[in-house]
Amino acid sequence: MSKDTFTIIDNRTGKQYEIPVEHSTIKARDLRQIKVNPDEFGTMTYDPGYDNTASCKSTITYIDGDKGILRYRGYPIEQLAEKSSFLEVAYLLIFGELPTKQQLADWEYQIMHHTFLHENMTQLFHAYRYDAHPMGMMISALAFMSTLHKEASLVEDADVRLKQIYRILGKLPTVAAFCYRHRIGRPFNYPNADMGYAENFLYMLDYMHQSRYSVNPVLAKALDVLFILHADHEQNASTSVMRSIGSAYADPYSAMAGAAAALFGPRHGGANEAVIKMLTEIGDAKRVPSYVERVKKGEFRLMGFGHRVYKNYDPRAKIIKKIAYDVFGVTGMNPLIDVAVELERHALEDDYFVSRKLYPNVDFYSGIIYQAMRFPPDMFTVLFTLGRAPGWLAQWVEMITDPEQKIARPRQIYLGADERDYVPLEQRG
Repeated sequence: MSKDTFTIIDNRTGKQYEIPVEHSTIKARDLRQIKVNPDEFGTMTYDPGYDNTASCKSTITYIDGDKGILRYRGYPIEQLAEKSSFLEVAYLLIFGELPTKQQLADWEYQIMHHTFLHENMTQLFHAYRYDAHPMGMMISALAFMSTLHKEASLVEDADVRLKQIYRILGKLPTVAAFCYRHRIGRPFNYPNADMGYAENFLYMLDYMHQSRYSVNPVLAKALDVLFILHADHEQNASTSVMRSIGSAYADPYSAMAGAAAALFGPRHGGANEAVIKMLTEIGDAKRVPSYVERVKKGEFRLMGFGHRVYKNYDPRAKIIKKIAYDVFGVTGMNPLIDVAVELERHALEDDYFVSRKLYPNVDFYSGIIYQAMRFPPDMFTVLFTLGRAPGWLAQWVEMITDPEQKIARPRQIYLGADERDYVPLEQRG
């Protein structure tokens, strides 16, 4: 008998089964053989929210939530945030290795020369109301792109896939900037391929034809690092949607529109906006103790604390906290930072939160930075989308090229009515 198996005894029948174990995991399909009657479907697992179900094998992102570890392709997030750039990290995620100097130069050139939008798409933004949510515009713009690049449906062609990756990474900042400019009623700024990725994005947001305009390098660097921190996070809700839609061989624009829609949900990408609302409601560091006591009484949740995966201090939160003060050196202090620091200190010294492993996560400080950079709260999730795009694409490519993957089709436990006969309308009660 192999040691790499589980022995399962079905107490209903007395039968014994040997189930292979690989990577501390069993294949759910191996449970199908466990049944009472031959005509049964067989045993399934029930896992709402997929808390303990692996849907894929991946080499992209490693997370150890108990130890607070996050690595992209084996590289610690702390090293990448300090030493790398967002486009270099995007290359790493998608291709699996850090690029050479020439590879990085070619990669940056291709992306920055795919930043312009088709003029039909530019007209699309004028169809939205002035107060349309930027994420709604972003989602529909992604879907619109699939109508402009019809060859994108050839998802099994590696060259075609790469072309769409250039387009998506290049055009998303332009889409985001146009969403913002439409929202505030200003004319669009077209991209400048001579600038860096984050620098060009800030330029498209802010340039008003000043004769001596330049993007502040501290703010561009801060945004670049924030994009790195959001670039991938394993099989979260939006990434799972990207893979699920992609498994039907939909084009990447359609798959990403679905992923962005999942990110739009307040339980996923909208958390940093909720943190800003909470800190604004507290208003003063002196009110933190009373606010915390209300949280402990169960009146509401402490936003920006705790994580589905991390049961330790989110490593991204430590990096963001440092970036915040770099940004404040340019923008001036955001008064909410004092409230945030006091709230963090208070929570980390309170056994109520420590025992529940409720530590600050990436959303706790990111919203403060975005607010200091004068982004309106409804743009926060759009910024998240820009950062997460290379992760979605890397996961999509990995799924498409994985011979074990098939179209996503979860099972269900049917608990409805048994077969019954139709009753004509005039005979119903």
